[in-house]
Amino acid sequence: MTRISTEPGTTDDRPAPDDSSTPSEAKPPKNGLDAYFKISARGSTFGNELRGGLTTFMAMAYILLLNPILLGGADKNGVTLDHAQLTTATALAAAVTTILLGVVGNVPLAAAAGLSVSGAISAIVVPHTTWEQAMGLCVIYGIAIVLLVVSGLREKIMNGIPLPIKHAITIGIGLFIALIGLNKAGFVFQGKGPLLSLGPTGELAGWPVLIFAITLLSIFVLLVRNTRGAILIGLAIGTVIAFVVNAVAGLDDKVWGLQVPKWPGSPVEAPDFGLFGHVDLFGAFGSQGMGAISASVAVFTLVLAGFFDAMATIIGVGTEAGLADKQGRMPGLSKALFVDGAGGAIGGVAGASGQTVFVESATGVGEGARTGLASVVTGAVFTLMLFFTPIAGMVPVQVASAALVVIGSMMMSQARHIDWSDREVAIPAFLTCVLMPFTYSITAGVAAGVITYCVIKAGRGKWREPGPLMWILTAVFLVYFALTPIKAWLGVH
Repeated sequence: MTRISTEPGTTDDRPAPDDSSTPSEAKPPKNGLDAYFKISARGSTFGNELRGGLTTFMAMAYILLLNPILLGGADKNGVTLDHAQLTTATALAAAVTTILLGVVGNVPLAAAAGLSVSGAISAIVVPHTTWEQAMGLCVIYGIAIVLLVVSGLREKIMNGIPLPIKHAITIGIGLFIALIGLNKAGFVFQGKGPLLSLGPTGELAGWPVLIFAITLLSIFVLLVRNTRGAILIGLAIGTVIAFVVNAVAGLDDKVWGLQVPKWPGSPVEAPDFGLFGHVDLFGAFGSQGMGAISASVAVFTLVLAGFFDAMATIIGVGTEAGLADKQGRMPGLSKALFVDGAGGAIGGVAGASGQTVFVESATGVGEGARTGLASVVTGAVFTLMLFFTPIAGMVPVQVASAALVVIGSMMMSQARHIDWSDREVAIPAFLTCVLMPFTYSITAGVAAGVITYCVIKAGRGKWREPGPLMWILTAVFLVYFALTPIKAWLGVH
């Protein structure tokens, strides 16, 4: 199947009109549902869409386990969110955004809480804000993406930030997520002597970390065997082993942390929408939040984390589904981008962090999905999961954390797109990648990459090459790094 480039300037990604036809769109519709979703026209069947939608859900259902873990920390006031409410919010936002992608965009794409977005919220926002203020930033970044799509500034931003830096951002976020997973599993600790250590004392000990290792290896084996739903199957294996070990060994609940592998009193429970609507839209910009500069940088980071990956995913999966024409135009692309941007606001209002299109949508396409009906099926299953949140609470953190490491390893694949022999791009890309996990800050990695790229270009006499946008960003990030001395100079505490 012909693939298109998603690099800036190489793809005419303007959406084809909804009545335009790719080579396969020639068959007459059988009924109203067929006509609306163009099932026959795109060479698909109702069975293909149903199977594809279910497969996509199986491939990304792990988000119901991981997102509550990523958002399980305390805000600046020490407030933690209820796990059941987080699971409900995650399922609700995923259901709404995914169904909208299907009904509005008519594309076989599913969306849920972006791990990179949730990781950024947890690491760089919440320690300095309340949860309500953090969700307010999600709403703002979602609105910002929508405005970028509507105004046409998307192309300018895509052309403004060098492609190697964007790839490096993805890599850095992957490393960052993997580190979070290793730490939550008890595999990596903040060492008393060195910065980090293997286990709490330089050695691994205890059943939970062993089960984490077994789960991780199981998922890796399933992935290399190209098993569909490998992550979910691996999590199921790890959970079953955790159940057996916990029952046989009679472990204390404290060794597992928040989630203990025990059967709940009832697997069915009314959804708890306690987080819905708890949004402080502009509080993070004030003195009781992060401050205007830090909050603005955080919003920019969230836009980077959610926008560029989503665009590449939408075009890539759409092309794999045979929906793009020879010029790379895809029906419903602008609508899909609009819904994906709105997903940031939807997730913020729901209390689940920003939603973004998942690359796991490709698993449904692999099962024959070609239309938005598959997305409606995926969204319907997420809706059903609103009533089964106790089941998600049975999976221990050590098991679920294995998926974070796996996702991190997948994001490392972007490294192949960077020319590491070209030092002009390799150095800023390297700093972008490593400073995210090393400083435990996504923003620091992005800032270091942008500044270094511009300084190196200027040092080579190519100061015009980065373009005005990159120099503006450099100025913003210089202020970000110098915020402490600037505050001291201004007498701001």
